[in-house]
Amino acid sequence: VQLQASGGGLVQAGGSLRLSCAASGTIFRISFMAWYRQAPGKQRELVATITNDGNASYRDSLKGRFTISKDNAKNTVYLQMNSLKPEDTAVYYCNAQGSTQSYWGQGTLVTVSS
Repeated sequence: VQLQASGGGLVQAGGSLRLSCAASGTIFRISFMAWYRQAPGKQRELVATITNDGNASYRDSLKGRFTISKDNAKNTVYLQMNSLKPEDTAVYYCNAQGSTQSYWGQGTLVTVSS
């Protein structure tokens, strides 16, 4: 499974960004997909997950601002981020979880200026 993340960039506080993660390869092995983020000097943390059935879950602190979704026809998962804050600045990583293996994309940098 290969994952290609895109959509990061520089945005002012209060703005929005939509990240995309396109999956290719043996995608039938994927059980669910997720977005993680890693801020400078901090550990990587889970942002949101979405199952094959489309059930989504979120980090509590991000509920209401972030929305994860998927387009099965395009094998793509999205992360819509609204009302962005400087503390959302991080490298965002796409993850695909198989039954026995975890796959990672290359990360896309999101910078929120105050």
